[in-house]
Amino acid sequence: MSISNSNNKQDLSATDSTIATNNDILRVREFLVDLQARICQALEAQERDGSTDNQTPAVFVPDDWERPEGGGGRSCVLADGQVIEKAGVMFSHIHVKNLPASATARHPNIAGRKAQAMGVSLVIHPKNPNVPTSHANVRLFVAEAEDEDPIWWFGGGFDLTPFYPVLADCVHWHQVCHDLCAPFGDSVYPDFKQWCDEYFHLRHRDEQRGIGGLFYDDVNTESRGWDFETCFNFMKAVGNGYLDGIIPIFEQRKDAPYTEAQREFQLYRRGRYVEYNLVYDRGTLFGLQSNGRIESILVSMPPLASWHYRFEPTEGTPEFELTDFYLKPRDWLTL
Repeated sequence: MSISNSNNKQDLSATDSTIATNNDILRVREFLVDLQARICQALEAQERDGSTDNQTPAVFVPDDWERPEGGGGRSCVLADGQVIEKAGVMFSHIHVKNLPASATARHPNIAGRKAQAMGVSLVIHPKNPNVPTSHANVRLFVAEAEDEDPIWWFGGGFDLTPFYPVLADCVHWHQVCHDLCAPFGDSVYPDFKQWCDEYFHLRHRDEQRGIGGLFYDDVNTESRGWDFETCFNFMKAVGNGYLDGIIPIFEQRKDAPYTEAQREFQLYRRGRYVEYNLVYDRGTLFGLQSNGRIESILVSMPPLASWHYRFEPTEGTPEFELTDFYLKPRDWLTL
């Protein structure tokens, strides 16, 4: 499948409307394709910068795929790097004839409609335990029925999962979140930060997955009072904001020394990441229930993870501080 938009030369000018037109959808797709490429380029630059002279830096390998039901995507995967152990940056634009329960349960008004969903989703698992795992996702969903206006909404966000967190990094991450939200209203950052804290919570562990960031879903005119163009602009702010948040952390932490014990703790904490993605993550559940491409759905899994029976870190250690202080919802911008 070709991901190029070279054949889509229609007028892609913005429309001031609450209706999602075909041109609107093409503009979103064009942004997402470009975003995927820019994120891959930025992460490959970190890999090159952290690689030794006698080893070839790892690069993203693109995998174009098509979906029998309609649509397809490009999955870009980097593996076995010296800086990044595994990364997946995925673009997809799929068509769904029969919506799964994970979609219609929250939106019974779309039952029986056909739909298309497009987005960029990524998970980055660095090798160095001093660099956090990061996740980002921006997406558009459009449910369509003959002779009726489409029902559309945007979703996405990004969040950070550190193993050996640095307070300055956490403040920086949330400052980026705050600043990209500010042009859209004073309530946007606190609303979407709280949503992120609530969403990325492992209920069976009563534990946060990380230090949060932003999460939003079902964003449209009805829920926020934003027209399509404002919602699209927010998607662009979030997608671009991910790089503003993560690249400075990579540059500060990727060369920090670490021990085998710290590496083992990283693998142990990655186990929580696996638990969350398989039990709670909406994107994973939607993909599995909609007969999605399994390789793309599970590319977020880390290459290595471990579980230890009743592991309890010693009080006063960085491992204890992770759950005692950092993995609790808090106002990072007032610390």
